[in-house]
Amino acid sequence: MMQTLWLGIVNDDMAYATQAFFPLAAYLQIKAISDPGPDYAYRLMEHFTMDIEAAHNLIMSQGSDPKFLYVATPTANAAWIVPGYCYNKEGYWHLPGSRLVYSVNGVEHSIGIESLISWRGVYYVVHLGAISRSANIGYVDNPALGQGSFGPPGGC
Repeated sequence: MMQTLWLGIVNDDMAYATQAFFPLAAYLQIKAISDPGPDYAYRLMEHFTMDIEAAHNLIMSQGSDPKFLYVATPTANAAWIVPGYCYNKEGYWHLPGSRLVYSVNGVEHSIGIESLISWRGVYYVVHLGAISRSANIGYVDNPALGQGSFGPPGGC
């Protein structure tokens, strides 16, 4: 799953990237908001698309031939989100602050994955860059040399 996210980023190709994104059918099932379809399309997916492009631009600016290494996850930060919390009608597992680790020209780098949500036993990206944004632009979450630091626990 995360390999397809990587391919989406380095190729700036949403056909790959969306395979790692939280499915629309799942979002429609768990969200307790009126008409969640437009929220998915015009907020989540648009932000994800902009974040993929921002991550692509950052990684490609670091040198040639970037290589996916692994995704580091702070499993101690995984939390069950109960129904009724965060405008959801069904519970799910949430894993904030993971790191996508890669190398460019032999140098290890990483970027954050702001939020992963489990659906039917598989973790999907729901926010790659920032959850809240002051502008309608793509964000890269905490780029770092090496694995970097996990993001904070919490959220939903």
